[in-house]
Amino acid sequence: MNYETLVPLMRRLSIEAGNKIMEIYNSDDFEVKVKSDDSPVTAADEAADAIIAAGLRAAFPDVMLVTEEQADSHKAKGDTFLIVDPLDGTKEFIHRRGDFTVNIAYVENGVPQRGVVYAPARERMFFTQADGQAVEETGSFDPETLGAVSPINVAEADNTALMVVASKSHRDQATDDYINKYAIKDSKSAGSSLKFCLVATGEADLYPRVGRTMEWDTAAGHAVLLGAGGDVVRFDDHTPLVYGKEDFANPFFIAYAPSVELKEA
Repeated sequence: MNYETLVPLMRRLSIEAGNKIMEIYNSDDFEVKVKSDDSPVTAADEAADAIIAAGLRAAFPDVMLVTEEQADSHKAKGDTFLIVDPLDGTKEFIHRRGDFTVNIAYVENGVPQRGVVYAPARERMFFTQADGQAVEETGSFDPETLGAVSPINVAEADNTALMVVASKSHRDQATDDYINKYAIKDSKSAGSSLKFCLVATGEADLYPRVGRTMEWDTAAGHAVLLGAGGDVVRFDDHTPLVYGKEDFANPFFIAYAPSVELKEA
C-alpha cells in the first residue's frame, strides 16, 4: 500500500463526508430508518458512505473494501482491506449530541495500519500520517489543504489515579464493575470512536468495552491509538485485537496506554 497516496485521500474523503453529514445534521429534520439488525440509519450515513466508497474504489480498485452500510461487503474474506464506518455514533447524531465520527482505516495482516477519525460536530480530526505517527489536525479542515498538525501520544498513566473513558450510549453494570477494579481519578463518557482518540491524546488512560462492536466501529480509532503509542487487546485474555474475523464482529476489548497495569476480566 502506498501510504503517501492513501493518507491524504482518507483525510479528504472524511472531510467531504463530514461536510455532507453536517448539512443533514443542521437541517430541520431527517428520516431515521431501522436496519435488519435493529440499528438506526439515516440519510447522512448513506450519503457519507457513497462519498467514501466511491473515492476509495476509484483510487484502490484492487483492495478489498468493507463498509458498514453495504451488506454485501460483509461477506468478504481476508485480513488486508480498507474498512469504513461513514457515521459512527448514529444515535449521537439522531439526538444531536455531537459525538459522532467518520472512520476510514486500512488493515494489513489483521492490524489497523493507518486510519482517520473525524468528528465534524466537535471539530476534531485525528489521523495517522504516512510514517505511522498519529496526529491531531486543527484549522478549517479544508479537504484539499492540510491544516496545522500536532503529534499525539498516550499519557504516562498514574495507576493510583487513572483517567477512564467509557461509552455514552452503551455503558452498563459490567463496564462499571470492570472500571471499579482500578483506582480512578476521573471517568468520562464519550460517543463513537472518539474514545480511542481520547486515550491517544492522553486525555484518558483506559477505555474498556464490554459490549458488542464491529470492526468498522473500531479499526480507525485503533490505528490512531497504535500511532500514538497505545494498544488494544481482547478483554478476556489480553491478546491483541485482530481484524478480518468472521462477520467482522469484535470480542470485548480494552484500549489503553501501555503504562496502565491491566486488571483481569
